[in-house]
Amino acid sequence: MVSEGVAGRRARVLRAEDALSALLADPDSPARRHRLLEQALVFARATFAAFYTPSDDGEVLCMAESAGVPRTLYGLRDGYPLAGGSPLSDAHRAGRPVWLGPGELADRAESRRTAARDFSLAALPAHRSGGGGCLLAVSEYRDGFDTEDRKCLELIADALATPAPAPRAESGELPPGGFSLAMDTGRVQVGDDLLELFGIGRDEFDGKVETLLGRTVPEDLPSLMSVVEADHMTIGDRELEFRVLRPGGPPKWLRLRGRLLPGGDGVPSRLSGTVEDTSTLRSDVTDVTRVQRLAAVLATAGTVRDVSQAVVAALRRPLQADRIALAELEHDRLVVTVLDPPEPEAWPELWRLEWRAEWPDAPVRAMPTLAAALSEGRAQIWPAGTALEPALAEVGPGGLAVLPLPAGGRMAGACLIGWDRPHDFGADERALLTASAGLAGQALMRARAFDAEHELVGMLQRQLLPRRLPELPGAVAVARYLPATAGLEVGGDWYDVIPLPDNHVALVIGDVQGHSAGAATLMGQMRTALRAYAVEGHPPDVVVSHANRLLVGMETDLFATCAYVDVDVEEGSAWCVRAGHLPPVLRRPDGSTEIAEAEGGPPLGVVAQADFPMSPLRLQPGTLIALTTDGLVESAESDLDEGMAEFAERLAASDPAHLGTVADGLLGDAHRGDDVALLLMRYDGMDVLPRRETWTVWRVPEAVRHARRFTRRTLRAWGVTAQTDAVLLVVSELVTNALVHTDGPVRLDLTLVDSRLRLAVADTSPRTPVKPTSIGWEATGGRGLLLVEAMSASWGTVPASGGKQVWSEIALDR
Repeated sequence: MVSEGVAGRRARVLRAEDALSALLADPDSPARRHRLLEQALVFARATFAAFYTPSDDGEVLCMAESAGVPRTLYGLRDGYPLAGGSPLSDAHRAGRPVWLGPGELADRAESRRTAARDFSLAALPAHRSGGGGCLLAVSEYRDGFDTEDRKCLELIADALATPAPAPRAESGELPPGGFSLAMDTGRVQVGDDLLELFGIGRDEFDGKVETLLGRTVPEDLPSLMSVVEADHMTIGDRELEFRVLRPGGPPKWLRLRGRLLPGGDGVPSRLSGTVEDTSTLRSDVTDVTRVQRLAAVLATAGTVRDVSQAVVAALRRPLQADRIALAELEHDRLVVTVLDPPEPEAWPELWRLEWRAEWPDAPVRAMPTLAAALSEGRAQIWPAGTALEPALAEVGPGGLAVLPLPAGGRMAGACLIGWDRPHDFGADERALLTASAGLAGQALMRARAFDAEHELVGMLQRQLLPRRLPELPGAVAVARYLPATAGLEVGGDWYDVIPLPDNHVALVIGDVQGHSAGAATLMGQMRTALRAYAVEGHPPDVVVSHANRLLVGMETDLFATCAYVDVDVEEGSAWCVRAGHLPPVLRRPDGSTEIAEAEGGPPLGVVAQADFPMSPLRLQPGTLIALTTDGLVESAESDLDEGMAEFAERLAASDPAHLGTVADGLLGDAHRGDDVALLLMRYDGMDVLPRRETWTVWRVPEAVRHARRFTRRTLRAWGVTAQTDAVLLVVSELVTNALVHTDGPVRLDLTLVDSRLRLAVADTSPRTPVKPTSIGWEATGGRGLLLVEAMSASWGTVPASGGKQVWSEIALDR
């Protein structure tokens, strides 16, 4: 068994010396400086390394080259004043290394510019006398740079002291395969041999760099553009490999080596270098650009799944491995996120026994050797024939490599790489594995935190949105919600359909500012508040005004937009109230559409005493009401007015008979840069309209008798003769309770639908009547609600505009 334990740590300095000697043996290589910095990632456990050189005026240390993860993760800058108090400036002036841990960094003034993460920093002068450049390195290990790490960094700093010649295009001839690119104009000077590599003739080349880039494989174009677009780049050497398309064969691998040269104002003005064919000489394992590409991909990977797939894609092909598993460490179990190959038959029996659909688990306690490797935190390699437990031996019978993935002082997971045939492990493979493990561990920890937050917020939003829409009399409603794909954060779009008394229904759609857990939480609060105010029986403008005052009183930095439409299904009319939201779009039965001219108020939560006017809408049977959020109609390519006009056109071309199909069609081309909520309701009209009569009860001694007489006349006019006595008894009890126990006006409503009569008495008291649990023979009251319950098929009470309504339904025998 080969392990990087104590002996491995002692040998690291020797291996570093050998690697640096090999690099210094080629002093003419323009990529030498970058390769030297990469040794800090391999031998000194650094996650980032950079080389700074003094500017022409000698006042600033400017970054000339870097390697590893993006410097922005640690808040590092391109330049530091030599007279300042940065660790880099201190090391350069004093001529000796500066070693700082997380606590020491926090005490320095520069810590205000650094990222909110724990790391150690090292700054070493390239010359002990204080001249030349400086090496800067960052480590996220809990113990920082140990003794062996520091010795390796000192060797690398000494190696960086020897300047490397930069290929420069003079006014004369270009070197073989040479080029010279002007960064401001994009014009490039190239020789015929370079054009031949790209498959372009001299007569068809127009001198533009875009012409060369057009021959690049699309997957390699971003890394190449990061070099030729120097707005965000620093002065220094550059090297990368990329592929160009060939008409009659596979893509050709080319290697670009060059140097960004400063102009008169200190910014990059010209990129000069060479391009050579590496199709036959290229070695996948020693290709340092793979580490660069992995770092670039991991910097943008959002989820644990994305990180795992990027690591597997970066390792399996260059290592020619037969299987790779990447897993998170959760307590005492390895939760595997990616298996390659994915078939269960390709993995050991223990893994198949633990298989759980798409997510298999491997218990660490069943593999003591793996547990020891994770405890030590060092890469371990076992050649063919090593005695291992079956769960590991069957992963790599020809050789097995285990990469613990450390991050932030803890173990984030592990990567297992196995070969079926005996495999020889070279130094280049070790370097690739070590560099990849450090990058993957940090990315995995960030992705795990992102996944946890996203799942929590997503679950919260799913719980806050309606699970299903209610069935409506004389209407059909459908809704759709799509979260944004950009950023993977959950927003605050919501919708609701609220059944109201007297065959009214409220359609609500809204959008809370931002994409975060706070936006999703506020969305749930606003949806609940609007539903509560609507069920209380308030008119639409009062409902929205109450919600606005509630949001202002919550003292949040967020605001919300909302559209509220109260539809009277009996009358075929509606009232619309807008609070900074898009107006509804109406599709008429003849196929024409119109964007409702509904006057609007400000968004909710902006002005406490805002006015929210109501706008009338007339509906015909077959009219379709469409409410949506701006994520469906607004994008970077089109403004809001254009998006609404296009939305209306697509709605006009739809078939309202199938609302689900209409909704899916409207969402088919959604831009998905923002959340999208869509609510559709088709108004069909009621086949049978209820018959209604209302009586205002006067507070006079004969009030109950007047109410009974009104009820008897109404029933006679409707042709109802059965159960009249029961109806009159219920009317007497409900009216008497309202007159005795409340103040203010009292109203009696009678509604007849088919063979069901609804009696409702409304008053101004919000107190709900309480049914007595027991009544003695001596009691003189309290039997009214018991009589109502006995005579009714159902009864209850609902809030109504600050008061309440006590109702009773009686099934008539007709």
